[in-house]
Amino acid sequence: MIIELNKRQQHILEIVKDKGPITGEQIAEKLSLTRATLRPDLAILTMAGFLDARPRVGYFYTGKTGAQLLTEKIGKLTVKEYQSIPVVVNESASVYDAICTMFLEDVGTLFVVNRHSHLVGILSRKDLLRASMGKQELETMPVNIIMTRMPNITTCKPTDLLLDVAQMLINKQIDGLPVVHFKEGDNEVQMEVVGRVTKTSITKAFVDIATNKLV
Repeated sequence: MIIELNKRQQHILEIVKDKGPITGEQIAEKLSLTRATLRPDLAILTMAGFLDARPRVGYFYTGKTGAQLLTEKIGKLTVKEYQSIPVVVNESASVYDAICTMFLEDVGTLFVVNRHSHLVGILSRKDLLRASMGKQELETMPVNIIMTRMPNITTCKPTDLLLDVAQMLINKQIDGLPVVHFKEGDNEVQMEVVGRVTKTSITKAFVDIATNKLV
């Protein structure tokens, strides 16, 4: 949790820095407060990571700054927490249908799957724009002609760190990645699309941090 400490919480930190390990009762006594009055402040400081508590011992100061705690919080976020529903099209769909799907779903990337719902390609806005600028018949041209195929598809797993995925989006200069579950096929590893993570997903994570929605 990213919080702005009030004066009493700052005073508690100073006491624990100087006297820790120290019990809640001892802290309350130094502040001339009851243990019950102090309990919410100690809970906030512990959940935020400024203090560590050990049963029958007391409170310790972790020695971490707000910036360090923020870095730790960001570094623990996973794709699973922020992935959204994937938007897919079948590899036999026409380019025209794909353009309509992208427009109606308001997304920047479509994931192309085969009849077994396994990932076989990706379509970006640029791919569809490039195809529409030619003289081809969009209603009869299948998307598998213009889609990006393996091994040129970057994917991620639900357990991957969101920070690592953000770095991939920057390095690849792309808007989003398919979140996949790997399945063993007859001759190769197959990928089932279970979600998507985008630049919007990353933005939402930062907003949650800034508005104290992460504990």
